[in-house]
Amino acid sequence: MSDLMSTRAVARYLGINQKKVYFLAKTGKIPCTRVTGKWTFPKKLIDQWIDESASGFLQAKSKSEERSFLVAAGSDDPSLGILRDLFEQKTQPASFFMGTVGSSGGLAAMQSGVADVATSHLLDPASGEYNLPFMPPKAVAVQLFYRDLGLVVSKGNPKEIRSMTDLRRRDVRVINRQPGSGTRVYLDHEIARLKIDPKKITGYGSAVSTHLDVGLQVLRGEADVGLATKTTALLLGLGFVSLRRERFDVLILKDRFFGPNIQLLLDIIGSGEFRDRVEAMGGYDVSESGRVISSKHH
Repeated sequence: MSDLMSTRAVARYLGINQKKVYFLAKTGKIPCTRVTGKWTFPKKLIDQWIDESASGFLQAKSKSEERSFLVAAGSDDPSLGILRDLFEQKTQPASFFMGTVGSSGGLAAMQSGVADVATSHLLDPASGEYNLPFMPPKAVAVQLFYRDLGLVVSKGNPKEIRSMTDLRRRDVRVINRQPGSGTRVYLDHEIARLKIDPKKITGYGSAVSTHLDVGLQVLRGEADVGLATKTTALLLGLGFVSLRRERFDVLILKDRFFGPNIQLLLDIIGSGEFRDRVEAMGGYDVSESGRVISSKHH
């Protein structure tokens, strides 16, 4: 059942409102089924539908047409606003669009051609490697930064939350991230490794789509803890329990790598101005920003 998504989850995953999802379902334009009177959507078929829809869109366009804008899709991070600001300073009118659809959604959007780049921090537990095991052939990974991921808690950590095992305590309310996000993938892997039943975690089913939303839930007292970045805790004056250092990359298909907009973006990522502004936020290691990590071939 974990592979079945609700209408609300699909709306978040695709970045559209629920009414649009209902319309697509009722008109048979999206893979779905009805269970106990409610629409449910198999995630694998949704990903396939995204890919097929994008392919049809691209085939209808001239392959030689150069976009006058840049589309990024994938994982959320507060620093991406800096990246967009610097890009738009160098291109007029404003021409950088971002969709927060989670690392998995970003990969699907990039591979299908809907997005020019994906932002991702997907961890492969078997190898300990980020992103590379999930990349399609002929793709390039460019490092944005390392960041600290951990448990964001109330200031002073009044519930004395120290580790992932505290999530199963009855007096601890959790705010989760949406399915498909790199943070949710990591959380689900960790609770499985620790043999924690998700049903025993209060709030496991409550999900938001950004790190900032996690922090705001904790700040307002609507949750006691959530998985997010150290930067989120610093920005909101919250407590933080570090769990791991993760690599956050930009992923690009090789056939778009040398396009002028992509090259401009890469110049910005490797620039001192980008590094300085990101580092000033706290919680980042930008010493290798702009490094090309991997190129895959068929």
